[in-house]
Amino acid sequence: MSDFKVSIQETSNPTIIKFELNQFITKHQSFEFNNIDEAKDSPLAQQLFYLPFVKKVYISSNFIAIERYNIVEWNDVKTEVAEQIESYLNDGGIAVSDTAVTKKVAVTVYTESTPNPSVLKFVSNKKLVTSSYEFTSIETAKPSPMATALFHFPFVKSVFFDENYVSITKYDIAEWNDISFELREFIKNYIEDAKEIVSPNAPEVVEKSVEKVEAHFETLDDTSKQIVNILEEYIKPAVASDGGNIQFESYDETTKTVKVILQGACSGCPSSTFTLKNGIENMLKEMLAGKVESVVALNG
Repeated sequence: MSDFKVSIQETSNPTIIKFELNQFITKHQSFEFNNIDEAKDSPLAQQLFYLPFVKKVYISSNFIAIERYNIVEWNDVKTEVAEQIESYLNDGGIAVSDTAVTKKVAVTVYTESTPNPSVLKFVSNKKLVTSSYEFTSIETAKPSPMATALFHFPFVKSVFFDENYVSITKYDIAEWNDISFELREFIKNYIEDAKEIVSPNAPEVVEKSVEKVEAHFETLDDTSKQIVNILEEYIKPAVASDGGNIQFESYDETTKTVKVILQGACSGCPSSTFTLKNGIENMLKEMLAGKVESVVALNG
């Protein structure tokens, strides 16, 4: 498993700050501790309560939120706290023991339509994954127990995970009106039961760790890096809202051709693929004048 990395996130409450992690520390469960006695089932929370300014600790799937007393300002201590959490977890420290009582948070799952009529987006109020994953068959779904379970429905053609949602592509043998409720209930119950969604030690998952992605980025030429940054900033957010994803594949300096991979709702729909391809192509031509002539969109 890759090392834990902590990033600091401000909140709307100046006394509370979030320390977000690059991987999960609970099975999509949430825990709240008001003092060191309550934290007996969380060695990590107990460690944090030794800091005199810690008032409350909240541990969720991939972050720790801490509320402070007013004896300090977060700007003076947040970096040291982040380093302490990172070191603790990387030394094999336990965040929450199996005997801890979870803070009950209701799981909600609702559906959203996508530009691809064969794809429906199931959105949860809990974060499901720390990176995007697409599985196009039960054989490729081995890294994901949840995707494997979904493929046992005969009408499921492919499964795509990103952040807090699952995009499911169906075969034409079924209509969404007949199957969406069944899928929504299955996904909701699966998350509530705290079952594993994606196995963190699977090679395919490790390859998508922050360290691996950053290392690959550094091997790219300058134009490829510019293309990746444009895709991340301008294209991916819009595509994600429609239940899909786009990945940079390659850049050919000689032909000035960019290849991208479309996943989720973006994949397999001729009209949306054409529209998205043209949109990416026009943007890259405008922002990287003279460096890009065409974009080839490949289905994931």
